Amino acid sequence: MLPKTTRKNLTLAVIAAAAVAVTGCNVTTRLSEVGDGPQLSKITNPTVMPDYRPVSLPMPAPKTAEHNPNSLWRAGAKAFFKDHRAKAVGDILTVQLNLDDSASLANSTERERDDSEDTDVTNLLGLEAEFAKKLPQAIAPGSVMSFGSKHETKGDGSIDRSETVELTFAAVVTQILPNGALAIIGRQEVQVNNELRELMVTGVIRPEDIESDNTITHDKIAEMRVAYGGRGTLSGLQNPRWGTEVWDILFPF
Repeated sequence: MLPKTTRKNLTLAVIAAAAVAVTGCNVTTRLSEVGDGPQLSKITNPTVMPDYRPVSLPMPAPKTAEHNPNSLWRAGAKAFFKDHRAKAVGDILTVQLNLDDSASLANSTERERDDSEDTDVTNLLGLEAEFAKKLPQAIAPGSVMSFGSKHETKGDGSIDRSETVELTFAAVVTQILPNGALAIIGRQEVQVNNELRELMVTGVIRPEDIESDNTITHDKIAEMRVAYGGRGTLSGLQNPRWGTEVWDILFPF
């Protein structure tokens, strides 16, 4: 049996280790940026990033290409003349992001429950008189047990959200799906003083939806994922400390 002081120290060590494991990467990154602010990431191939996953969607059965050497038209071609819109892996196109989203939700819940149960033993094969002999205090056979419970729950909640994002940025084609659709990834980083704003958009587009000026709007991007945030001095002041976050997660009450 370990001494009480040793057990207490072990408990604190386990809690500290868990906290460091949960927020270790963030703490290490912030400590490395003290005095310099967040650093811009290097330009790298998005397909070699640790969190990159190839897009996999249901595809139609492949068709055999038909070659006709005596015709300028190719079977399955979507245009007669070649254009300069993005169509191959590594090609760049411009994405126009114009999000104007708002949502309002109100919810009210009220619940009330009242239970009551009584048990009596007025006739039990003549044994009801024996209760007084077996129990230390005399009881009335007509009121042996009585239960009662009452529950009442009330809840009110409301959500009022409004978001507006207008951006134009470049994205690169990372994958061509078997049906001809293009998987794209666009990343943008802007650093102002010690604040770094990050934007990443991924999705799947059709080559036919790309405009003649090699642009595409966000409403034509399937499976679109948009991440817009930042890190730096201002973001650090707006976010709660990691100790507060760990406490809110672990505290059961």
